[in-house]
Amino acid sequence: MSLFSIFTIKKQLLSLASKKLIFVQNYNQKISYTSNMTLETKKSKFVELGKFLSQFSSLENPIKNEVQGNDLFFDECLTLIALSQSHNGWYTPEQVCFAFQSWSKALTKEKLDQWLSKYDFSAVQPKTIALILAGNIPLVGFHDFLSVLISGHSVQVKTSSNDQHLLPFLAKYLLHIAPEFKEKITFVEGKLENFDAVIATGSNNTARYFEYYFKDKPSVIRKNRNSVAIITGKETSEQLEALGEDIFRYFGLGCRNVSKLFVPKDYSFVPFFEAIFKYKDVIDYEKYANNYDYNKAVFLMSNFKLLDNGFLTIKEDHGYGSPISSVFYEYYENVGDVLQRLKDENEHIQCIVSDYLTPNSISFGSTQSPELWDYADNVDTISFLLTIK
Repeated sequence: MSLFSIFTIKKQLLSLASKKLIFVQNYNQKISYTSNMTLETKKSKFVELGKFLSQFSSLENPIKNEVQGNDLFFDECLTLIALSQSHNGWYTPEQVCFAFQSWSKALTKEKLDQWLSKYDFSAVQPKTIALILAGNIPLVGFHDFLSVLISGHSVQVKTSSNDQHLLPFLAKYLLHIAPEFKEKITFVEGKLENFDAVIATGSNNTARYFEYYFKDKPSVIRKNRNSVAIITGKETSEQLEALGEDIFRYFGLGCRNVSKLFVPKDYSFVPFFEAIFKYKDVIDYEKYANNYDYNKAVFLMSNFKLLDNGFLTIKEDHGYGSPISSVFYEYYENVGDVLQRLKDENEHIQCIVSDYLTPNSISFGSTQSPELWDYADNVDTISFLLTIK
């Protein structure tokens, strides 16, 4: 049964489901043994969460009987996915399912062990960490949420107005299978209070506000960053097709989405346009189409030269941050010059996609499937959390 059929059947439950998605901030019952939860136990609970999320890979979702909590949460999750686009027009069922699948693949015992093996958690002094989350793509703040809890701290979450339902729902599922977390998780609608450190994500403008407002607290403040791809002209059609995934996943709204191409002088874009044609249906989404029409019109009125395939414009531009439905490009004569520039301007760069032209680049098609150890802005969140006294 499709998610849209489920949505129709359960439309009458919307009020109830919406109430369930609101995470209650205050609790009457306190758990006294929370601090005794071992690292291995915490990892096992997130593994169970990963198993739960693995059931929601597409619009057809077979239930796995061995997964904990399905009797209470499986149908509710289907309803949540179906309703997500009504909460945020960019959160289509396909995009939410992709986010769930990405996290299900990350939350395995093997990957959690690999991620955490280099850290020493024995001297952690539990504190309360405030998280101010972005809402540009589904579950963009989940890694911070996971990092705080896995390191032994408590988390105080202020969600973005654009993503107020997904993380609270996962937290509710986590509390069902691990009530020991009950004193560790709080969602806040108003002002953040009584916290010891903060991790905040926003624009360059909001970052300046965060830096001033939280100047007396240990903090990680994230700003705007963009991702780039370096093209040599020797890429296979499969690699260029995978690059389309880096560009179009989440409609290009994430900092890990490729927004800038570096191409050799006299590069022909014909193979590129042919390879990304499979993503043409992106123009069927009204919000994306509106951005495409608007940005194209602005470019043309400004007499910019564009290449256009009917659902993506590419424009020669020295900048990194292209608008939705557009990608900037820049010619180069020496790829070494590009690598040096990206090194010099690394504070603007989130990901570099290439055919292994540099040790810190990632392969085509993988930007939106980061590993647990692929930290945003290259700031080791766990190391930061372990230094808070």
